[in-house]
Amino acid sequence: MRRSDRLFDIIQILRDGKLHRAQDIADRLEVSVRTIYRDMDTLAASGIPVEGERGVGYMVRDQITLPPLNLTPAELEALNLGMAIVAEAADAELRTAARSLADKVDAVLPEQTIAEADAWKFAVYPFANAARGLSHMAALRAAIKTRQKLQLDYRRIDGALSTRTVRPLHMEYWGRVWTLTAWCELRNDFRVFRVDLIETAQALPELFADEPGKRLSDYLARPD
Repeated sequence: MRRSDRLFDIIQILRDGKLHRAQDIADRLEVSVRTIYRDMDTLAASGIPVEGERGVGYMVRDQITLPPLNLTPAELEALNLGMAIVAEAADAELRTAARSLADKVDAVLPEQTIAEADAWKFAVYPFANAARGLSHMAALRAAIKTRQKLQLDYRRIDGALSTRTVRPLHMEYWGRVWTLTAWCELRNDFRVFRVDLIETAQALPELFADEPGKRLSDYLARPD
């Protein structure tokens, strides 16, 4: 049995709210008691409200279990954006809950989705501008899908404003800011733009096709 499957089974056992001895769980899952101890530590660290101790037993209190959900990429983006905004709240309990929820969402994402999004953790940028740039999201996403060039007015962190014509390739959410990876025709190179620093994003009538050296795969293949 895979460890992830065993952890799921343990959660199902504990859902009844009763006290369960580690030995009983181990016998049921055909593993050692020491394995169950390690699994309980893992569940507690991941935010599952497990209570108990070795030699006594374990139980789960005050949890709300949702049925399995199938989320579209857009719905997942909305969920993560909501968590980012809540994590900026003054309420310390809500901030902690947002981070715990992010860990739980990340834990159940398919590996392919994690590889594509790669970072929905709260670990990169301050939350102060979590919702800035949202007005540009529709235009950026549409341009990526239709392979349409964009003209960006972009204000760097130092305050300098520049106008760029770009080929938008990919968007990522880094837990605290969105970024746009693009081929910049001004610099004749790849650039990563923070969406919250984009002042205007205008779709141009010109479309672009894949060209060697200017594709997302070329950017991803570059050495760090």
